[in-house]
Amino acid sequence: MKFNLQKIARSRKLEYSIFIFIVLFLYNIIFPMHDDLPLFIIHETLVLAASFILFEYLKDYFTSKIVQPIPLALNIGILAASIFLVASVSKYFLTPSNSNLETRDFISALFSVLAIFIIIGIVTFIFSSLRELFFLRQKKDPSVYMNTMLIFFLFTFFSNIFVKIDPDLDFIKQSFYVVSIILISLNSLRVSWIGFLPKKQKVYLILISLVLIVVFSFNFGEISGKEGFENVVSSFSPGLLTLINLIMLYGIIFSTVVFFTTLFHLPTAEAFDRKSEEVSSLIDLTKLITQVFDFKELAESITLLTSKICNSDASWLLIKKGDAFELQSVNNIGYLEADGLTKFILGQNYEMEEGVTIISRNSISPFVKNHSSQFNFDSIAFSCLMHHEDISGYLFAARNLEIKYDDDDKKAISAFANYAAVALENAKLIEESIEKERMEKELDVAREIQRKILPHNVPELDEYHFSALFIPAFEVGGDYYDFFKLDENNYAVVVADVSGKGISAAFIMAEVKGIFGSLSRIFSNPKELLVRVNDVLKDTLDRKTFVTSIYYVLNTLTGKLLLARSGHTPALLCSNGVIQRIQPPGIGLGLDYGSSFENSIKEMEISLNYNDILILYSDGIPESMNSNMEEFGYERLEKIVSNSCHLSANEISNKIMTELTTFSLDNSQHDDITLVILKRINNNN
Repeated sequence: MKFNLQKIARSRKLEYSIFIFIVLFLYNIIFPMHDDLPLFIIHETLVLAASFILFEYLKDYFTSKIVQPIPLALNIGILAASIFLVASVSKYFLTPSNSNLETRDFISALFSVLAIFIIIGIVTFIFSSLRELFFLRQKKDPSVYMNTMLIFFLFTFFSNIFVKIDPDLDFIKQSFYVVSIILISLNSLRVSWIGFLPKKQKVYLILISLVLIVVFSFNFGEISGKEGFENVVSSFSPGLLTLINLIMLYGIIFSTVVFFTTLFHLPTAEAFDRKSEEVSSLIDLTKLITQVFDFKELAESITLLTSKICNSDASWLLIKKGDAFELQSVNNIGYLEADGLTKFILGQNYEMEEGVTIISRNSISPFVKNHSSQFNFDSIAFSCLMHHEDISGYLFAARNLEIKYDDDDKKAISAFANYAAVALENAKLIEESIEKERMEKELDVAREIQRKILPHNVPELDEYHFSALFIPAFEVGGDYYDFFKLDENNYAVVVADVSGKGISAAFIMAEVKGIFGSLSRIFSNPKELLVRVNDVLKDTLDRKTFVTSIYYVLNTLTGKLLLARSGHTPALLCSNGVIQRIQPPGIGLGLDYGSSFENSIKEMEISLNYNDILILYSDGIPESMNSNMEEFGYERLEKIVSNSCHLSANEISNKIMTELTTFSLDNSQHDDITLVILKRINNNN
């Protein structure tokens, strides 16, 4: 919105300027002779107003642009040459007989006015350009100096009124004129932007400034001459002639100052270019820190920038991987040559000065002899990449020329190595962060899959109430529970626990679910089912992995319950407040695939009476610890169940989890928790 308002204001100034030029044109047509003082004052005011508003428009125009000094100086030269061209052409078209406004005819009057309007536009543009160069690269606001000069330009412009009244008052005009020249000279010294130009542009600027001196001098002579175009401008507006002369002088003085200043800066231009290149490279590296996430891409950019910033012919980068250093990136050198040269250099145990070591060709003569056909460097500099006072890598730079690395080179390499160390460490952290984020997304998917694998609802039966919960220790877990409807009167319940935690346990759990779900439809006997499950898992589990489980089949009509166990925690049966551990023999699934497993499994039959409670759980409950590393234990669990027999299955589950959470409040959960509760109720009571 602000930009649009500025653009509108700038266009309004252009419109006002055009309007005043039109008024000025019509004024000259209506009053071709304005020797009378009132007409003269009005005419001079219109000339100044048109020039000033055009200047304000151009000032806003330059403010909205990014000013480059060399193109701007070229534009000034072209426009200055245009003034000379317009003045020369006008001199030939306007003969002495019609150059006097008192005797000129209508055509010559139109031509002279249009030519003067062109001159006003060009001169105003030149002055606006010189003003931009005056403000360019200034650390402090020098507006007061420029404004003071403009005020004296204004005084000099209107001092022609005094001359019009009385020619003897010409000393007033001359006084303002001299002061204006002094201010021009002082303001022309503000050319600090020259020091920021690279050497190549400074050479161009010397040539351009020479041309400007010549062109402005010719213009000053042409317009200040006693014949030709000077008469036309003077007859049109004496103040305008004075203003043009001052601006031409400004151009001459300014161009002269630029020429000599640039000439004096030229010997140090190369050093400045080098420092500028160093700063630019460090800025580029800073951008890489925030923009480049790929570690390899960043390493390649660092070696490339190292060659650029250190004026080297080759560079390479070593990064610490574990206990060894690995060649990460090379620039303008063979991988094998860089690898061999690095191993030789690091094997010499050089002492580093100010973080940088310089090695001459003679210092590595044994390596040179063995690689004479490949090696062509005369000096090598390398610096450590430090991270938390540890060496995380090395940055090497090599030169072919017999130009040694000086102190500035050492400082540059050391600074760049420090930046590179930070950049690489950030890239590594970002890479690890991205990998962590990727794994978290995968875990989210795994968590969602596991959530869908586990039952969403428990069976709803008339005389039997179920409650079930599963809390993984990590994003996903290896515990599993499920319900299977075998027929109208028989339901099967299983709780299993895969050894280990996390993703691998979750994958095995998913496979165990599929096996139990498939075989439960074929085998109704718990022992036979566990034996078959163990056979199927033979091709799935490795030697370090096993699965504990407990499985029972409930007859809802009789309350009879047939249960088998394979290494799982004992079930708890609560009857009339008395707790009994149900722990039939059986080893874990996957511990043996022969007859030993089948022989170890024993079934147990239980009669579930009204208000009896059967609890299946995983070892995550009794093995939970508090801050003193004390286990929750079986006794606490049995006591909670014994005191809660009068509660519903869901209330008992909540009671157990509340007590468990309070107990292990100051210690993180280290194992999955699964709890399945069955309570038989008498709906007739």
